[in-house]
Amino acid sequence: MLRYLPFLLVLALLIYAFIDCLNTPEEQVRGLPKVVWLIIILLFGEVLVGPILWLLVGKVRQTPANGATPSEWHRNHTTAWVAPDDNPEFLKSLKEENKKDEALLKDWEADLRRREDELRRRERGEEPTAD
Repeated sequence: MLRYLPFLLVLALLIYAFIDCLNTPEEQVRGLPKVVWLIIILLFGEVLVGPILWLLVGKVRQTPANGATPSEWHRNHTTAWVAPDDNPEFLKSLKEENKKDEALLKDWEADLRRREDELRRRERGEEPTAD
C-alpha cells in the first residue's frame, strides 16, 4: 500500500490544481488564458510540472489586508455572541412579526364571521345586505 502513496499524492495535486484552475475567475489568472493553464495542468500533471506551475505562477494570490494573516486577525478580533433571547433586535423583530400575524388573523376572523352571517341569512331566506 505504501508504494502507491507517491502516485496518490501526485494524483491529488493534479486534481486540486485542475479544480482550482476551473474555479478561478478569469481576471485572477496570470500569464496565459485559463484554457491554456488547464491543458498545461493536464499534460504535465504526471511529472508535477503543470500543477506546480499553476500554483506558483498561474493564479494571482491575494495578500492579506495590512499584512495581517487571518490567524492574526482572529487573535485580535473579539466578537460578543448574543443568544437570540438576549438580542433586543431579534426580540423586536419577533414582536413586529407577531403584530402582523395578529392583524392577519383578525382579518381572517372578520371575513369568516361575514361569510357565516351571509350563509345564515341565505338559509333563512333573507336578502343579503350590501356592506
